[in-house]
Amino acid sequence: MLAIYKREMRAYFTTPQGYLFMAIFLCASGFLFSLTTLLMQSSDTATYFQFLMYGYIVLVPLLTMKSFAEEKKAKTEQLLLTAPVSLWGMVMAKFLAAFTMFFGTVVISMLYYLVLGLYGDPNWAKVIGCTVAMILIGSCFIAIGLFISALTENQFVAAMGTMGVLAGLVVVAVINGIIDSYAIRLVLDWLSIYSRFTNFTQGIFDFASAFYYVSLCAVFLFLSVRVYEKRRFA
Repeated sequence: MLAIYKREMRAYFTTPQGYLFMAIFLCASGFLFSLTTLLMQSSDTATYFQFLMYGYIVLVPLLTMKSFAEEKKAKTEQLLLTAPVSLWGMVMAKFLAAFTMFFGTVVISMLYYLVLGLYGDPNWAKVIGCTVAMILIGSCFIAIGLFISALTENQFVAAMGTMGVLAGLVVVAVINGIIDSYAIRLVLDWLSIYSRFTNFTQGIFDFASAFYYVSLCAVFLFLSVRVYEKRRFA
């Protein structure tokens, strides 16, 4: 598992993939932070985090699109399947590598908070709660991206498929407002990642939503393992 993790981390920095992700993430988050706080002369970061979630729809697939799709295209998938590591170890190594890149970039973006603290009076409990929630959401998106990547050998298809699924999970809250059926609205609200994030933007750390994010991440990692279990026995 450690060997696969090191290999994945090395790949992020020996190809443009990792640098591209970090550059786009920091530029986009910096622009959104300036637009929603500094230019608005506001210490409220709720809008920043909400917009950043939409940015995740495009950014996270940059990390995950090559994870498994590249293995199949380069014909190195069989080496992984026959390596002395469990399928869970293989999937977790790739997940942790992508999450390390994501988490490290988020930590760098926290430097924005220093500016906000110097020139404003933010609600730090809300800022920290939202940051934790966004990290959990990012882990969910990475797990979903890995699952989509495991289904195809085409990186472009993996990226577009991941964006489609992520967009559906985020914007379902908007669709929910125009549906008349209470039962359907209840189901969509339960599925919506955006709806569950609302409490965090109001300064409430929603443990139920945090558990939902962790569970969703675990479900898609499990599905990725099942894909390779089926492929190994085939």
